[in-house]
Amino acid sequence: MQKIVTNLWFDGRVEEALELYTSCFEDARVTSVTRFSEGGMGTPGDVMTAEFELAGQKFCIINGGPVYTFSPAMSLAVNCVDQDEVNRLWERLTSNGGEEGQCGWLTDRFGVSWQIVPTALAEMLSSDDAAAVERVTAAFLKMTKLDIGELDKAFRNEHD
Repeated sequence: MQKIVTNLWFDGRVEEALELYTSCFEDARVTSVTRFSEGGMGTPGDVMTAEFELAGQKFCIINGGPVYTFSPAMSLAVNCVDQDEVNRLWERLTSNGGEEGQCGWLTDRFGVSWQIVPTALAEMLSSDDAAAVERVTAAFLKMTKLDIGELDKAFRNEHD
């Protein structure tokens, strides 16, 4: 059993969010759904809560109404193995109203903040070569979606 589960508070559109999030990861699945009943706080039949898994991590969505909204102060970081994964997740999560941010951050159409980060970046930033780290940092600070090829060029001090 996962000790800590991320809980996402939504104001409607829960099923749409579940569809988006589970479409982003091959090993994703919805594990349970509970619906509002007659006399409950929400519209009977609408999703009240849902539990789902993304890449082995458990999450819960609660359809709690307009009391709370999302903020970039909390984000979901995804470590991507290659540029194809970065591109695929970036495209899916920014589609239909999502917004690109700086340095690999984005906000999906529901307001949830994500960091789409290639694992190569962490490797570059942990280098003992301080000048290379400085170049990579300067490069990624100028990017929205992170580009592994451009980061690698900066790391190796290659210019076009």
